[in-house]
Amino acid sequence: MVNEAASRILQCLQSVAEQRALRAADAGLAARVREIKRYQHTRFATTYADLLSSPRYARAAQFFLDDLYGPGDFSARDDQFARIVPGLTRLFPHEIVETVRALGELHALSERLDTAMGRVITDFPEGQLLDAASYGRAWRDVGEPELREQQISLMLAVGSALDRYTRNPLLRHSLRLMRAPAHAAGLGALQSFLENGFDTFRQMRGATEFLATIATRERELAVRLFADKESGA
Repeated sequence: MVNEAASRILQCLQSVAEQRALRAADAGLAARVREIKRYQHTRFATTYADLLSSPRYARAAQFFLDDLYGPGDFSARDDQFARIVPGLTRLFPHEIVETVRALGELHALSERLDTAMGRVITDFPEGQLLDAASYGRAWRDVGEPELREQQISLMLAVGSALDRYTRNPLLRHSLRLMRAPAHAAGLGALQSFLENGFDTFRQMRGATEFLATIATRERELAVRLFADKESGA
């Protein structure tokens, strides 16, 4: 029997699959969403250029940029999540299961908002790069300030959880022992994500300042966008 946490994770993955299906059926929408993701990735890199060049925070900033905020195709990782959800909720501690649920919620919400923005963008020619003005208009046309705040909160929750895990040596050792079985079972993408997250936050030696910086800048950006001001960096 699938428990509540497993059921919610699977619902999130199904929501992501539905968004992908919508785009697969509409080439124009798919192209616009890809451009939105490219713009967001570039914007994040600009906003956090100082963290990306910091000896202490560079690796964590890159992890956020690529694994939580990136334009990449996470379909392989999503498929692996779906395959192991029942086992995940049986074998892993409750806190890790809740972190996976937060990751699933973040992924589903981000995909939904990206699709919504792709639907309202009509003011730039296909094949050209999205600019800050067009992005800002799409953001305001979609609205949903509560969901934007939820998106930021979920991203921070995943980062905070990874930071807590670095203080649990047994958990990290257990993850390393899972490496070979995970790859043998075709779960390499998921295993790599978990290991990279653990190692990244351990190397940072405390994520309080890092996460506070992201919280402040992302929330300030949201306020500027909703206020119809230049998004900047």
